[in-house]
Amino acid sequence: MDPNVEDQPIAIARANISKLHNAVQLLRRVYFLTSRGTREAAVVPVDLGELVKDVGGVDAAVAILKATKENR
Repeated sequence: MDPNVEDQPIAIARANISKLHNAVQLLRRVYFLTSRGTREAAVVPVDLGELVKDVGGVDAAVAILKATKENR
């Protein structure tokens, strides 16, 4: 696993879960798990995951972030 590459194939991430965990927790990196080159999921620091939950879930967080991005 290359910690500098944000797209990680699921099989490689699975084989290197400790390294992935450390990079997310300690370096505060976001990684995208891919299958056949397509992003399927993201691994994010816990505080970001908790904020997503607090605002009503993924769909609500996406709507908030898109609105914020459009108002820049």
